[in-house]
Amino acid sequence: MVKATIQTPSLEELVTYYDRLGGEQGVRDIVERFYDLMDLDPQFKELRDTHGATLEPARMKLYLFLSGWLGGPDLYVERFGHPRLRARHMPFSIGIVERDQWLQCMAQALQDQGVEGELFDKLMAAFFGVADWMRNRDD
Repeated sequence: MVKATIQTPSLEELVTYYDRLGGEQGVRDIVERFYDLMDLDPQFKELRDTHGATLEPARMKLYLFLSGWLGGPDLYVERFGHPRLRARHMPFSIGIVERDQWLQCMAQALQDQGVEGELFDKLMAAFFGVADWMRNRDD
């Protein structure tokens, strides 16, 4: 007689990044800090210049997107459909400087919210992949 072995997922496999970041409030706090940094810190000027006069629509859309991307409710898709990230970012001039500023701004926002260690490293690696894919300039 052969017994089937069922693998039980570990707790880490069951807990999403969304949950590990504090759920809705944690993700909102990261997004708010991200855009506050972008708006107030001169080191992110080129990145800020890619946005309009107000950051409110971007704040809302990044929160909605990150919610689902991090394993929480798929709010962006429910509201706007498939993210089509690259296509939606094509109207904006995004080069290495803007990509790197976006990543620096996100790294600072995560750190300011107490995200560190392996979680920070995994998130930043994933963010790099997405941010680099958004580039539409070689410089």
